[in-house]
Amino acid sequence: MVNVDGGSRGNPGPAAIAAVLADPDGEVIEERSESIGPATNNVAEYRALLLGIGRARELGADEVELIGDSELVVRQVRGEYRVKDAALRDLHGRVRKALAEFDRWSIRHVRREANERADQLVNEALDAAH
Repeated sequence: MVNVDGGSRGNPGPAAIAAVLADPDGEVIEERSESIGPATNNVAEYRALLLGIGRARELGADEVELIGDSELVVRQVRGEYRVKDAALRDLHGRVRKALAEFDRWSIRHVRREANERADQLVNEALDAAH
């Protein structure tokens, strides 16, 4: 399970991403966050997905359940919404390509409160960048 979050202060503005990786029992294996410079919220959300997917692969996962609080990004990755923004189209393609390397994957939307640790890591990275 990979909880991801991305955010920016201003849109666009200083942005950060985070991923919290847990085993099937919910035990946290790793937490990662980083500042990514100026970006929009949606770009940050996609970059967070790429971070989480990449770490899951590096840790040897062949299945991944992604959990995020951006309904737009979750629905775009599922193919329910079209990706109209050119900057997001490239990131969307990279996410879909990375996901194709897994035997099985899923992505679901949760409310921000259910994604609290990833959100907290994003804010810590943004605070540290200033």
